[in-house]
Amino acid sequence: MFLVAASAFAGAQSDYQVVAVTNGGTISGTVKWSGPVPKDLEFPITKDPNICDPDSKKTADLDRLIIGPQGGVANTVVYLKNVSSGKAMDLPDQRRHLDQKHCRYIPHILLVPKGGNLGMQSSDATLHTIHMDGAATFNLPFPFTNQVVSRTMKTPGLVNLRCNGGHVWMNAEMMVAANPYYAVTDESGRFELTDVPPGTYQLVAWHEGWGLAGKEQAYDVLTEHTVQRPIFTEPKTWEKSVRVEANQPAAVNFVISK
Repeated sequence: MFLVAASAFAGAQSDYQVVAVTNGGTISGTVKWSGPVPKDLEFPITKDPNICDPDSKKTADLDRLIIGPQGGVANTVVYLKNVSSGKAMDLPDQRRHLDQKHCRYIPHILLVPKGGNLGMQSSDATLHTIHMDGAATFNLPFPFTNQVVSRTMKTPGLVNLRCNGGHVWMNAEMMVAANPYYAVTDESGRFELTDVPPGTYQLVAWHEGWGLAGKEQAYDVLTEHTVQRPIFTEPKTWEKSVRVEANQPAAVNFVISK
């Protein structure tokens, strides 16, 4: 089912054309949570506690749902679904470099343009492997600290990241974008898309989901043992129509709930 989601993203904007945008508008807004907040997902830390658990918590936060004090939902990808032309790629650099620190992926949501490079490194003195499924399929070992490895993301779509080094709670998602009109909400749930050509669009809010569907067997490449890895529920999407006028702001707010 994950591969279906990835291909759906890939087919959405494969023919995007870069043009000069002189009278673009801005789309901004928030993604906020409504109703009872689900319990934070955690998973037992079963390996390298001296590296992965410096605060002796015994469990790792899975980072699947981050809600700020005012109800804003972080790590939601907001993007234009039916844009065919517009400005050149200007996606934020900070979401195009992945670190593995205290056995967590930082940032948790990556955003890389089609044809762009993802830089990866590990700050941890243990073996990690970044295993990717979806629009990109790599399995990269990181036996040394702070050694940067880059890979080109050639296909737009959704990519799921996991560790095959036994740190089964490590998880992240990457969106490979075929156009620049993508944003990731901050800690307040805010987003902004700039220099949008005038027109009517479908604006999509995509969240990776916050449920735990069970566990599956995985393989620790270092110990050669079978381990249990969490299985997450499916991502969720919401859509709204938005009209962008020349040189004008447009506001769109999403309210999501369990």
